[in-house]
Amino acid sequence: MKNLDLLTNSYDYDLPKELIAQTPSDKRDHSRLLVFDEATGKVTHSRFDQLSTFLEPASSIALNNTKVFSSRVFAQKSTGSKAEFLFLDNKLDDNGQVEVMIKSNGKKRIGDTYFINGNQSIKIDSRAELTFKVSLGNIHDLSEFLSSNAQIPIPPYIRNGESDDLDLIRYQTTYADELGSIAAPTAGLHFTDSVFKSLEDKNIEKAFVTLHVGIGTFRPVFEEKLLDHKMHSEVFKIKSEELEKIKNKKTIAVGTTTLRVLESMKKNPNYKENHYNSTDIFLYPGVEVNSVQGLLTNFHLPKSTLLMLVSSLIGREQTLDLYQQAIAEKYRFYSYGDAMLILRKGYK
Repeated sequence: MKNLDLLTNSYDYDLPKELIAQTPSDKRDHSRLLVFDEATGKVTHSRFDQLSTFLEPASSIALNNTKVFSSRVFAQKSTGSKAEFLFLDNKLDDNGQVEVMIKSNGKKRIGDTYFINGNQSIKIDSRAELTFKVSLGNIHDLSEFLSSNAQIPIPPYIRNGESDDLDLIRYQTTYADELGSIAAPTAGLHFTDSVFKSLEDKNIEKAFVTLHVGIGTFRPVFEEKLLDHKMHSEVFKIKSEELEKIKNKKTIAVGTTTLRVLESMKKNPNYKENHYNSTDIFLYPGVEVNSVQGLLTNFHLPKSTLLMLVSSLIGREQTLDLYQQAIAEKYRFYSYGDAMLILRKGYK
């Protein structure tokens, strides 16, 4: 491992603004697909509906079936000062509080109260490094409140975070099942019934895990050295019958969150099947990844832990080279963008 691999700035790259996808592709499976075969070094430019042609018969894929909940709420103080709240959970804790992130132009002080619809309130009770604990007045069922008052939390680089009715459908995988995420597992957004049928035709088993995406996945790396970065903990679960589907098979992880689940289990044999476990695993070059033979993923932000995770599989230089090829070919980047399939040595 090179010293450069441990410097956050070594994972930077320049992306033309016009390549940041602002809308999903017309059809989910019509996104483009860059395929990299590590064994041969070959790069193939294809389309997502051709995914099965690159996968081995009788292999498996693992997908994250988490479901995004509406979590973006706008409120204001009695003075008129406005704020945007991102709820990190759709349930109140035992103290009647919930963790949030707050975006506002004004100062955010403990005791500040914001109002929604006049009679519902959010009060700041405490703060941590990036988040706040708040309590809610006249709101007893947080899930019901969010479904009525919150918006889908698309990332700020998509239309400045302003969601629309299409996002309710397209910023969700077709197989989303377990409610609890504040961001979509975006590699899964490309899948359709037709793609799954083509996988079944090759006897490729699909298995589902659950990792509820929180700020651990998308929190920026501010530290100069990536080893100084602290990953926030996220919860995951896998059912015994799903785990059986990928045991002793060559497995492709669909998305970075899925890979984090599988590698967390590999590195911690004491995890509990059928129950929620927590993980703050951080994958980067030098950390050995043994749980999968490949990864299907979107193109990620510069200097992000997700880009570092991809680099843990094939190295930083190779990863950045593939990104430069994708830029030259004008692939669409980030959440609503195109996909990349990495096949590691030994997959075929």
